[in-house]
This record gives sequence, structure tokens and C-alpha cells, in this order.
Amino acid sequence: MKKILLVYNPVSGHAAFKNRLDSVIENFQRRGILLSIYRTCADDNSSFVECVKLSGAQGVIAAGGDGTLHAVINWLKKNSLDLPVGVINSGTSNDFAAYLNMNDEKLFEAVATNRTRPVDLGLVNDEEFFINVASAGVFTSIAHEVNSRLKNFLGKSAYYLRGLGELKNFKAVTFNISADGKNFSVDAFLFLVLNSPSVAGFKKISDTAQIDDGKLDFLALKKCSSTALINLAKKILAGNSIQTDENIFSLQAKTFKIKSSAALTSDLDGEAGNSLPLNIQTIPHAINFFC
Repeated sequence: MKKILLVYNPVSGHAAFKNRLDSVIENFQRRGILLSIYRTCADDNSSFVECVKLSGAQGVIAAGGDGTLHAVINWLKKNSLDLPVGVINSGTSNDFAAYLNMNDEKLFEAVATNRTRPVDLGLVNDEEFFINVASAGVFTSIAHEVNSRLKNFLGKSAYYLRGLGELKNFKAVTFNISADGKNFSVDAFLFLVLNSPSVAGFKKISDTAQIDDGKLDFLALKKCSSTALINLAKKILAGNSIQTDENIFSLQAKTFKIKSSAALTSDLDGEAGNSLPLNIQTIPHAINFFC
């Protein structure tokens, strides 16, 4: 019987996953898969590695949002645990699951048949991995400042409402970027380093971002007028790529070194990350993903 460790975040997305837990166990069990359960804690998850080893897990499923998936991947990679990973979207936002168009039934079958694909990861300052996006600038602080109760109640709308309130305070920063050794400078409100094109609930921010091409895509929102910002937002809301917009600076590379003229803290998959400067490298086919 195949053994899988299910890691779930008890507070993600209205804390609703516990109401689905029995159904998830039943669906896996019906396919000959035995689940062990690990419940994440807010302060200490040092027992995760021992739980993986004692359970004899042949794969790990993350049930939660972007942050839960981010945590699971880092716990595995930092402890040299080479196991395939899957995701059950039960958080406020899970852009990577949205990109893969994952639903429960698709995941159950992928695990049962061991259907995986290799996925790249980004590595920041040789210490923290991300699977979907690294960013810094005006919007990243919003994600960290939104009250958790408001986020659970309003979902992604909480970010957008807070963002609209901050529009008048947007200030550009000078970013100096080295991409595979080539140097660039841009005055911008924010930047994104993408592994997939799905960001902030929108599925196609970039035309070229792919999760298995051995490269990452850099997009910066250049300093521009409020009118230009609104027009850009309309494109995003319409589901269109913004990569070729005149107010977007874009690059594709395997490695990036990013410095800023102001003190900034990065955001990695929706979680507070390293302070700038950042050294980011692509780790090709770093993990296998059930999909």
C-alpha cells in the first residue's frame, strides 16, 4: 500500500479544510493509499522531518495556500528529503495549484498512478526556495500587513482593497539587476521573479514563464502615472499578459542579482522573505510534482 503524508494548515482559507478531511482520506484509501496526517503549527514545525521518516511517506501533499506549499517544499529541500509533492488548494490563494489547474480528483489519480512532472525552483541567497514567485516593492508589504482575519473573511479581495487604498502612496525605487551577468537599471514600483505565469489570482501575467524550462522571468512595473496603472490593471483583470506593455520591464535568465535604492523586504510565495539585495538562481527540475 502506498503511503502519503498529508500536511494541512488548520487556519488556511476560513479554516475549512477540516470539513473536507474525511472525504480526502476516503478518496485516497479507496485507491489503496494510506494517509498519515501532519498538522502545521504557527510556531514550531521541527517535528515534520521525523514525521516524514516515521510515516514511511512516498510523497507529501500540502493542503493550504501558497504559504503552506512554500513551507512544505522548504522543509523537504532543506532536509534533503527527495519526495514528490502535490497540493490541495484550501487556502486564501494558491496560484501554483491554479496554474496546474489542479482539483482533488486530478490529484487523487496522479498520486495513485504516480503521475508526476519535474518542476524548477528558485533559490534565494542560497537559503530559501520558492516555487512560484519572488517579489519586492509596494505591493509586497500589503500582503504581509493584511490582517489574517480580514484575509480569511474576504480572501484575495483583502489584498486588492488594501492595494487600492495605498495607490496614492506608490513610490518608485531604483532596481539594479544583473541577469546572467548582464546589467540593467530600472525605476519601478515593484518586481516579480516568476516560475509560473500565475500570480495574485491571475493566471497569465507572463507569456514566457514556464515551470520546467530552467529559467525564471523578471517583470518590473516601471514608474508611471496613475492612469497607466489603472490601464495596466484592466489588462490584468481581463486575463491578458502584461509582459509586452510599455510600462513593464521584462527579462528571462537563469540567475539574477537584484539591488534596490531603498530598504525592501522580499515576498516569497506570499510569505515574508529575505531583505534585498537578492541573489536568485534557478534550480532546474528540483522537485517532482503530482499533477
